[in-house]
This record gives sequence, structure tokens and C-alpha cells, in this order.
Amino acid sequence: MEKFIDSFLSLFNSFGEFAKDGGWKILVMWVIGAVLIYLAIAKDMEPALLLPMGFGAILVNIPLATLTGEHGVITTLYNAGISNELFPLLLFIGIGAMMDFGPLLTNPKLILFGAAAQFGIFFTFCAASFFFDLNDAAAIGIIGSADGPTSIALSNKLGSNYTGAIVVAAYSYMALVPIIQPFVIKLCTTRKERLIRMEYNGASVSKTTRILFPVVITIIAGIFAPGAVELVGFLMLGNLIRECGVLNNLSQTAQKELANIVTIVLGISISFSLKAEDFLQFNTLLIMCLGLAAFVFDTFGGIMFAKILNLFSKKKINPMIGAAGISAFPMSSRVIHKMGLKEDNTNFLLMHAAGANAAGQIASVVAGGLMMSLLAEFM
Repeated sequence: MEKFIDSFLSLFNSFGEFAKDGGWKILVMWVIGAVLIYLAIAKDMEPALLLPMGFGAILVNIPLATLTGEHGVITTLYNAGISNELFPLLLFIGIGAMMDFGPLLTNPKLILFGAAAQFGIFFTFCAASFFFDLNDAAAIGIIGSADGPTSIALSNKLGSNYTGAIVVAAYSYMALVPIIQPFVIKLCTTRKERLIRMEYNGASVSKTTRILFPVVITIIAGIFAPGAVELVGFLMLGNLIRECGVLNNLSQTAQKELANIVTIVLGISISFSLKAEDFLQFNTLLIMCLGLAAFVFDTFGGIMFAKILNLFSKKKINPMIGAAGISAFPMSSRVIHKMGLKEDNTNFLLMHAAGANAAGQIASVVAGGLMMSLLAEFM
């Protein structure tokens, strides 16, 4: 009994010393974890990721726990799938299997909106470079694409010191697409512009075209943005599995079981970077602000590109389509469609927005590859 009491007192004293050194930080991280869980459950904001991330933020900040020690389970998961980009790549197979590039192939010029909507990435990179090293600034800029897997892969490849903050920002802003994008769109457009109707040519895309598309995109990305070939390649592999027509079981597995399992493991693994001593810094707040700027300017870039095209085009484009050029697929396209219906309940923009959104998914990955190639010239 005395040994038990001595052990308990020793443990209590150790906890007391630990709490004295930084107990308030632990409480703050518990609150952050609780907020993420609340947003996932009560607000249905990316629950598959925010819930395990929030619970992981609580787990890794329990005093004296060994989850993130040298042989801790979360350390093992992090080393197995985050530090080497394995989990993001596997997730991209699932995302690729979910994507239908038909609307984009029906109207190939929508790829331009995907490119224009990456403006915020490079704008924020330039702004962040005043406060951070170039590798950190590049990883922060990619938050603007609202593409979690690309943010993880790029921050790890560039050896960023702020992976946790970058990933939390990327997924948080992706979850906030239904709130942030409508606000930006209404600031940048008039009601007359939001009422513009667009005809959709529903001509079917041949099976050959659907099969060739992921192969051709992978080759082009590999030539012009070698740094993006891993992410693009795995994304297009998933899409090829979907479109080939002979791997239906694998396609369904990639879309459901694979994507779901990797998402859970990815969410809990990310918590390795959410330890209080690493996360609670002034730079974390700065990254969240810069990430928001990147996201807003990505949306702004797509909208303004559409408005510029309208100056020279007879067939007007609804500028809201440009906002779908970010990478938050398919959430952004649904938001644009709902906004169109709210302005005019007979104006269906879903297919146009889905095409631009699919283009944005490709463009954000390519932008990440270009960023790595650009940094290779300076570092």
C-alpha cells in the first residue's frame, strides 16, 4: 500500500511540475480539439477529418502520455504515412476514383478557371516570404487551394517547421467553404452577374477520351511540373480505375473503404504536429491569417478571371463559376450551384461548376509541383 501511495504521489508531483511549466497550453489545445470535434458533429464540417484531428489534439496533449514518444503509436503512424507522404497519396487514389471529369472534358476551357483560381497560392507565397523562410512560405501558400493532401505532401517535402498549423488551416478552410466563398462572391459580383445563365452541352464524352485523359494529364504534369507527378499520378490512377470499366470493384473500394480508412488514419496521424509546445506559437496565428488570405484570393482570382473573359466574350460566363476553380472538390461546386438556385431557381450551374472544380483539383497539385520547382532554383 505504501508503494502504491508513493507511486501516486510521485506521479502527482510530476504532473504538477509539468502543468506548472506549460499547463495552460495543454488546456488551450484541449479546447482547440473540442472545437474541432464540435464543428465536425454539430456543424457537419468535414467530420471525417476534423473529428479525428480534434480527438488527436486532445490525445497528444495528455500529460505523461507516450503516444508521441520515440515508439509511441501516433509517432509510428506519422512516420509511416505522413512524413513520407504515403497517406496523402493513397487518399488521392480514392479522390481520383470519385471524380467525374466529364463536365470538364465537355467544356475544356474550364481548365483555365482552375489555373486562375490558384492566384491566391502565389500571392500568399510572396506575402508569407516576408515572415517565413521560403520553404515555409510555399507550404503556407498552398493552403489557399483548400486541398489537405497537397498541403501535407508539400509541407513535408519542403521540410516545413509548421506542418501542424498548415494542415489544420487547410482542412479548416476547406470545411468553411460554404461560409467563406459566398461572402467573397457577393463582394466581387453584382446580382446581374450572378443571374447569368449558361447553356450546358451535355454531349457524351467517349470512353476512349475518358481513359486517355488521366494518362495524358499525368504525362503533361510530369514534363512541366515534375514535383507534382506523384500527386497527379496517384489522382489520375484513381480516375483511370474508375473509367476503365473493368475494375468496378476496385473503383468502389477506392471510393469507399480505402478513402474512409486512410482519412481516419490521416486525421489521427496529423495530431503528431498538434503538440502544445509546437502548435501554440505566434507563427501559428500568422499562418492561419495568411491561409485565410490565400483562400480568399484564390476565390477572388477565379471570379475576376471570369469577369475579364466576359469583356471579350459574346457568351457571358457566370463569374461564380470561377470561384469553383479552387480544389475543394466537390464542395465548392455544390456551393456555387446552391447560390445560383438562390438567385434564380431555374438556373442550374452544377455541371459548369463541377468542371471548374475538377480543373482546380488538378491545378492545385500542379501549382504545388511548380512551387517546388521554383524553390529548387532559389535554394
